[in-house]
Amino acid sequence: DVVTIAEVMALAGARRHRVRLENPTNATDGDGGFTVTWALLTPGVVNASIEPATARSLERFVSNTVAATASHIVELPYDSEITTKTRVSFKGRILTVVGVQNPAERNERLVLACVEVVS
Repeated sequence: DVVTIAEVMALAGARRHRVRLENPTNATDGDGGFTVTWALLTPGVVNASIEPATARSLERFVSNTVAATASHIVELPYDSEITTKTRVSFKGRILTVVGVQNPAERNERLVLACVEVVS
């Protein structure tokens, strides 16, 4: 498939937010236990689009739990490390991934259903 410069520019414009992608990891606490810390993925900072979740945007996710809880839809470049354990950090806000879609299984982009963590 040939991608035009206009298509690339449109996609770049849609992904106007810089986000951090982190997965949990266990770090020993020195007392024989461990603490969950967050490790940056590689690449750890990417451009993404972030939109409020709507009934229409959630139609692509099959699980009723995902549809009932998601507050945001995030679209970003494909990364095999992104799972439902991943979190997205954006301007001091934390979004927990509750659903991951790889449209057409092309490994080009991911669409994430996320829930904002309110502290």
